[in-house]
Amino acid sequence: MSTPVKDVIYEIEDKYLSPYAFKSRDTAGRRVFVEECKIRTEFQRDRDRIIHSKAFRRLKHKTQVFLSPEGDHYRTRLTHTLEVSSIARTVGRALRLNEDLIEAIAMGHDLGHTPFGHAGERTLSSLTGGAFSHNEQSVRVCEVLEKLNLTAEVLDGIREHRLNGKPKTLEGRVVCYADRIAYVNHDIDDGIRAGLISEDNLPEECVSVLGRTHRDRINNLVYNLVENSAGKPYITLSAEFEKALDGLRRYMFEHLYTKSEAKTEEVKAKRLIESLFAYFVNSPDELPGLYKNMLKDYDVKIVVCDYIAAMSDRYAVKVFSDIFIPKGWQNTKNI
Repeated sequence: MSTPVKDVIYEIEDKYLSPYAFKSRDTAGRRVFVEECKIRTEFQRDRDRIIHSKAFRRLKHKTQVFLSPEGDHYRTRLTHTLEVSSIARTVGRALRLNEDLIEAIAMGHDLGHTPFGHAGERTLSSLTGGAFSHNEQSVRVCEVLEKLNLTAEVLDGIREHRLNGKPKTLEGRVVCYADRIAYVNHDIDDGIRAGLISEDNLPEECVSVLGRTHRDRINNLVYNLVENSAGKPYITLSAEFEKALDGLRRYMFEHLYTKSEAKTEEVKAKRLIESLFAYFVNSPDELPGLYKNMLKDYDVKIVVCDYIAAMSDRYAVKVFSDIFIPKGWQNTKNI
């Protein structure tokens, strides 16, 4: 009798993965028990569950930096997710870590992101007294709203993917770095394409270390991350590269994320979300059925946050328009 496919995968992991890698057979499992798949590991199943979720599909219409950008080449939250996954898997393979766990975390890390990017997140956080964050919302999407019933390790990686997060696995830590490497560099690329920043104006002390082109910076960061993490029980950049990457990130906050022409529309996005939040908190019966049914178990503000955070940029605009913008009346009886 032939060896089951999944057992072969386990044997390959035992033989070839780093002693610091998290092995698929060691998962703490799911909150709700399900029968094992004969072919896929639990982390492969998590990846598939995430990719087939509604929240994942909505990422294609959620802002990365530019609100509803005109042009096909600007990043969205979905393309950002794919870039994070690509970088993280490259690092993971080089370090002989568990690629399936890395991919599942990367694919799910931004499922809870709001419309209008971090402007939307900041607004919901302000409206809830700091109780809202996109990483915790991503876990809530997986566990409560879509009931994906993911493994403990994937949920941990999703929750802890923020800059100062402390994931329990090296695979989760790889995604933390891949997220930062991806967004800093692709946001520079988008900012240059939009004419809001220039490659020539990037801080010299950073690009002299990391590289002067988009491709070189990502390559050099990946190489450095691998070189400084290989054979070690932790994931890290060299001090020089860490400082340079942080410098680029600060430059982006100063020149693109908070002060550029592209951010002027964020004031309107903030008002839009504030208006929707106030409306649905005061009129919970107007919530869609899924969210209305949740009111018996959760506070109305939590449920309204769930609904607004799930919206794509264009759907949020549509809901706002339907509620607050008067429509012209047409007499169609005589047409």
